[in-house]
Amino acid sequence: MSNTIATKPASGAGTVTLGDDLIVQRMGFGAMRLTGKGIWGEPRDRPEAIRVLRRAVELGINFIDTADSYGPRVSEEIIAEALHPYPEGLVIATKAGLERPGPDVWEPNGRPEYLRKQLESSLRRLKLDRIDLWQLHRIDTAVPEREQFDAIREFQREGLVRHIGLSEVNVGQIERARQVLRIVSVQNRYNLTDREWEAELDYSEREGLAFLPWFPLSAGSLDETGPLARVAKKHGVTPYQIALAWLLARSPAMLVIPGTSSVGHLEDNVHAAELTLDEEDIKALSD
Repeated sequence: MSNTIATKPASGAGTVTLGDDLIVQRMGFGAMRLTGKGIWGEPRDRPEAIRVLRRAVELGINFIDTADSYGPRVSEEIIAEALHPYPEGLVIATKAGLERPGPDVWEPNGRPEYLRKQLESSLRRLKLDRIDLWQLHRIDTAVPEREQFDAIREFQREGLVRHIGLSEVNVGQIERARQVLRIVSVQNRYNLTDREWEAELDYSEREGLAFLPWFPLSAGSLDETGPLARVAKKHGVTPYQIALAWLLARSPAMLVIPGTSSVGHLEDNVHAAELTLDEEDIKALSD
């Protein structure tokens, strides 16, 4: 593989900066779906999963989001198999803080010793000396927040992580974390039909944090009627591409990470970065 990253078409959406030194394209890739049913075990077609990752880089994506719990372990292993040694400029973000007893089962575990073990395991699987963006997958309510934050601060002090993010958090939690840590990103569920975390998106934009919406396509359940269908027809693209374009238009803080296990779907998603929605489109969709 080439050791450089292309700039088209993923660059059509522009860039976002993590911290003050890590610039990535706003169209990223989420690697959760490179696993089996229930985000458990091996994917149905591992060679296709590898092709998806390599094609993502060819298309200009330079940010890949994963987690130790995807599979578990499987997503990180496939990323390393497909892309290591990593092209210059490629950012691999991962997370820890959830245990996986079985398919579709997720249990928070924020004990400092568990977070350290999972971080060290991610480093080995991904064949990295440092994680560029390491995210606390959930704040564990059974463990004092400060214990979790202090542990993460130590990981950064030791040079194991470059930047720190949080996932599925409210504004109060973000602010408490920022008293201890320099937070650069927030990853909450957000899409055209589910805007529960609107305040957290606005906070992220105001405070200079990247916002990573997970389930950006509502796991494929978007309503394909009404304004969404009309805007898609107007632009000659799919409703799913319009849903991604709307996210990118919603805020300059948005770092979109749609996931797929198909090269064809990947290419459709990436081309959404080239779409330009006018004010009428955005109002119709936002309303």
